[in-house]
Amino acid sequence: MTSDQEQPESAPADAPQAGSPAPSRVGRRWWRVTRRVVLLSVLAGLLALVGSIGWVRWQAAGHVYAIEDVPEAPVALVLGAQVHDNGSPSGFLEARLDIARRLYETGKVRAVLVSGDHGQWTYDEPDAMRQWLIDRGVPDRKVVADHAGFDTYDSCQRAVRVFGVRQLIVVTQSYHIDRAVALCRDAGIDATGVGDDTARRFGSFWTKAVVREQGACVKAMLDVVTGRDPVFLGRHETGVEDALRD
Repeated sequence: MTSDQEQPESAPADAPQAGSPAPSRVGRRWWRVTRRVVLLSVLAGLLALVGSIGWVRWQAAGHVYAIEDVPEAPVALVLGAQVHDNGSPSGFLEARLDIARRLYETGKVRAVLVSGDHGQWTYDEPDAMRQWLIDRGVPDRKVVADHAGFDTYDSCQRAVRVFGVRQLIVVTQSYHIDRAVALCRDAGIDATGVGDDTARRFGSFWTKAVVREQGACVKAMLDVVTGRDPVFLGRHETGVEDALRD
């Protein structure tokens, strides 16, 4: 028998189920979780940045000098930088090389190890650096090239693990010198450093490099914590030993 009472309509398919949170509550909860994740990520990043910069400065403290005051060491390590298409060093790199030349001429060092990027045959930082020094009076037998110095960490690690250098003066720009000294000393080298300030004349290029350096400190700390090997390690090379023997 059919009831004459009106039957209730079925609920729409997209209606909230009993006991489920309202869409607005779900949205608010999602936003709170997302905000916390973002905030924690930002704080972690800031801690990593501040901590790595602090470690770099602590490691380098008391080991960075003016060129006139730096103690003698057997070797100067010149870190690579951009080389132009015609094979000439950029202004930043030329300034580093000039410091190494002066260190050699004044008897502060007896050999120069130039370390840079030669990952492609068409781009060769170490040979450009070596030729610059030879053209300006440093004997060719006193200039040794490291062709796998792809970054500061690799250059420092290879200096001791491939070339057997135990004491050196590392040369780069002043904004970079603390990190270079810190990484060399962490590698077990008795390292001091001389930083160049003359490249400040390049204005915006200097400013950009200073900003990038802050992030590079985080990478340096990560390299140290993980203890990674250089991109290329290889067998022992006697170039520095031969240069010091003369």
